[in-house]
Amino acid sequence: MILTTTNNIEGFKIIEYKGIVSGIGVNVQKMKMTFNIKKYYQGIGDSVEEVKEQAFQQLKTNAKLMNANAVVGIKIDIELTTTNYVMVSITGTAVNVA
Repeated sequence: MILTTTNNIEGFKIIEYKGIVSGIGVNVQKMKMTFNIKKYYQGIGDSVEEVKEQAFQQLKTNAKLMNANAVVGIKIDIELTTTNYVMVSITGTAVNVA
């Protein structure tokens, strides 16, 4: 599965557009609050990476269900709520390339 933020893939030709595909990830456990600002930001970074990976896995699964072999034009939105939950949503266009 090829994933890219660009609208085309160098060396490949888009032969069919399958439609919009997305993946969403939310951390199921709140980040621990700490009085150490360095640890707090490290916790946010770790949580974002974990949730982003979940969202990408869901994006790839959804693209495969559409019989696509690539996703182009990927956009990533990362939100941190006031209650320290991280949500990542990823959207792109599922395509077949050759």
